[in-house]
Amino acid sequence: MFREMRRFKQQVSDEECIRVLKEQPRGVLSMIGDDGYPYGIPLDHWYCEENGRLYFHGAKEGHKIDAITKCDKVSYCVMDEGFRKEGEWALNITSVVVFGRIRFVTDQELKVKIGTNLCRKFSDDEEYLKHEIEFALPRAQCFELIPEHMTGKLVNES
Repeated sequence: MFREMRRFKQQVSDEECIRVLKEQPRGVLSMIGDDGYPYGIPLDHWYCEENGRLYFHGAKEGHKIDAITKCDKVSYCVMDEGFRKEGEWALNITSVVVFGRIRFVTDQELKVKIGTNLCRKFSDDEEYLKHEIEFALPRAQCFELIPEHMTGKLVNES
């Protein structure tokens, strides 16, 4: 159902893909938008090692909600900061693309877990975390991306 990577020599392991998903704070979620146009937006994410799923939060209404309601098939792309080999100008970047289905999270315990883990990616301030969980999370919609296929590759920019 999903295509094999054409440049398979650049393909990285699932473990390397998961490393990128865990370490990087954000990526681009792509959906089918209005009139069939692609709609991609940057989002913060949390990769849950327990179940291998990705979690997000955002507004309770808008283009993203409308697109997901019409079609739950999405892709999510993340790339790392890259590295340079000694004496070279080109970056070596690992990118990951996750294909899957996304759903709205309604379970309150899971929403708190998502909100907590997303906050902890950016801050260890417990007072800030408590405030966000109490006041911001009730106004947010949480999402769960259930992966069906994942690929990653290491590319040299030169």
